[in-house]
Amino acid sequence: MGFFSKLKEGLTKTRDNIVSGIDSVFSGFSSIDDDFYDELEETLIMGDIGVVATEEILDDLKNKVKENKIKNPADCKQLLIDSIKEKMNLGENAYEFENRKSIVMLIGVNGVGKTTSVGKLAGLLKAQNKKVIMAAADTFRAAAIEQLTEWSNRTGADIIAQSEGSDPAAVIYDSIAACKARKADVLLCDTAGRLQNKKNLMEELRKIDRVIEREYSDAYRENLIVLDATTGQNALSQLREFNDVTNITGIILTKMDGTAKGGIAVAIQAEFGIPVKYIGVGEKVEDLQKFDSDTFVNALFDVDNGSDEDR
Repeated sequence: MGFFSKLKEGLTKTRDNIVSGIDSVFSGFSSIDDDFYDELEETLIMGDIGVVATEEILDDLKNKVKENKIKNPADCKQLLIDSIKEKMNLGENAYEFENRKSIVMLIGVNGVGKTTSVGKLAGLLKAQNKKVIMAAADTFRAAAIEQLTEWSNRTGADIIAQSEGSDPAAVIYDSIAACKARKADVLLCDTAGRLQNKKNLMEELRKIDRVIEREYSDAYRENLIVLDATTGQNALSQLREFNDVTNITGIILTKMDGTAKGGIAVAIQAEFGIPVKYIGVGEKVEDLQKFDSDTFVNALFDVDNGSDEDR
C-alpha cells in the first residue's frame, strides 16, 4: 500500500468527522447565505480545524464566492478544498536543512513518538544518501537510548550515546565532535520530553543551544516539535508551551492513522504559522513522510490523487 492510500485510510475517522458534515451543509442549503456560512463554520470548528483557521478559510471562501458570482452551495466545495490547500502550503524552503550541514532537534512531551520519529527521519535521510548521526540526548527516559540504538541498527545511521542520566548537553557536544570528524550531513537530536517542570526543560534546552552555538555555529538549525494527532486541541497547548521555551521551526504530526482529530493539522498551521513538515501514519520507516498539502487535503476529502506509486 502506497503512502497516499495509507493516509487516506488513516484519515477515515477524520473524514467521517469533518467531510460528511461539510457534505451535508452543501447539500442541505439551496442558497449561499449567513445561515449556510454559520453551519459550515460550526462543522469546521467541530472537526478540530480550530477557530482561527476556520475564520481564515471562510473569509477566503466568501471572497472567492463573490468574485466568481457563485449562487449554488454545491459549487463551493472545490473552492473550500482549494482554500484549505492554500492555507497549508509550505512554500519552497521548508526542507532547506536537507541541503546544508544541519542540526535537527526533536522536542515534545513523552509518549508522542519522538524517538521513533528520530529513527524514521534518519531512515528518510539515509535513503537520500545522507550521512546521518543520531544523538541520544534523552538520557532520562528508561530505554530511550536502547530504542534509538535499535533504530540505528535498522537504518544504518550512526548513534552517539552516553549512559542513562548523563548530561544531555554533553551528549550533544560529543555528537557535534563526531559530526565534524565523520563529515556528517545531518545531526538528529532526540531530547527528553519533560514539560511538567518547564524551568528545568528551559534550562536544558538553553544549555544545548549554547553548546551548539559554541561548537557548531555554522550548522543550519531546525527545531521540530513532535505532536500526537490523536490529542486534538491539546496538541495546540503543547505547541504553545514549547514555543515559549525554544524557537520551533516545524511540526511532526504522529499517529494520523485512525484519529478523528486530523483536522488539527490545519488548525496548527493557521494559529501559529509553523508548518507541519512531516506526518506519520504507522510504525514503519516509510510511514513517516514529508507533508504535502495537496496529498493531505485530497486524502481528507477522498479526492483521487492520481498514481499511488512512489508515495
